[in-house]
Amino acid sequence: MHRIPLYGKLMELPMFQGMSKEDLAAVLGQTRFDFAQKKAGATIVRAGNECTHLYFLLNGRMEVSAQAHDNGYVFTEEIGAPYILQPENLFGISPRYTRTFVAKATCSLLLLSKSEVLRLTDDFIIFKFNLLNTISTQAQKAERLPWRHCAPNLEHRITRFITTHCIHPAGSKLVHIKMQKLANELNDNRLNVSRALNGMQKQGLIQLKRGCIVIPMLEKLVAEWG
Repeated sequence: MHRIPLYGKLMELPMFQGMSKEDLAAVLGQTRFDFAQKKAGATIVRAGNECTHLYFLLNGRMEVSAQAHDNGYVFTEEIGAPYILQPENLFGISPRYTRTFVAKATCSLLLLSKSEVLRLTDDFIIFKFNLLNTISTQAQKAERLPWRHCAPNLEHRITRFITTHCIHPAGSKLVHIKMQKLANELNDNRLNVSRALNGMQKQGLIQLKRGCIVIPMLEKLVAEWG
């Protein structure tokens, strides 16, 4: 990747936003960047892999999936560029990815090793602030979730179950889950859950298929029942 395209790409990435032209030029001159290109269907990182690098998606789209600890359900969503793959997992007690990222179309990625990330935080205060803000935002969102009001109606609880398992608050989502498992997760019975889901399908908010729920537009579901 040539210098000028990379310079433009860095300006689009949250970690480098706010840097001066001089700082960006210094970053380009002093930093070791690795690059990768993944064809459609190729795994970028797998849940459980050690997080040794920051992965920046520069171009393309990824399919992101996460599985429940008891293997009872799987959430899949689509994410487009620009995007950073779980920067909050680069450090901490368990520096491992919790989701699997697979290329939906050809993806171009920029990689920064942990040692390069640490050096950039020492050399560029804006990079440090951007990284801290990103991690802090994730922590604050997670801390607020248990305190959000949950309406008693089942449709709202289903929507809450879906949104709390997604990393992007918009776009299409696919939930592989059996009706009885969803009822158990919501502490309700299968018949009530089935009625609620069918009502949401009639509203055009979801599509029910064998063993899965398709959400064409999460934002539309949230606007109605969030």
